[in-house]
Amino acid sequence: KQEIITTKLSHYDSDDEIELRALLKTVSDKGLKALTIAELDRLRGLLEAKDYGDNKRADKSKRKLLKQINSTFYDRHRPSRLL
Repeated sequence: KQEIITTKLSHYDSDDEIELRALLKTVSDKGLKALTIAELDRLRGLLEAKDYGDNKRADKSKRKLLKQINSTFYDRHRPSRLL
């Protein structure tokens, strides 16, 4: 199971941080298939904007999740083909 790093909510968190945590919790609990295309796009945007700085482990998890999101986008938008 994929590791997702989250922290406790504080009163200093922005709406984007709260939304990011909610989307990450959904992905952690149910997987990427539970999200709509709009939610996937929003999650991708929020993750790309998030800077984990010196935390290499969190940055690696972020890059891995972005790859999975892009793959899910491709799979959902690709027309099914008959061979």
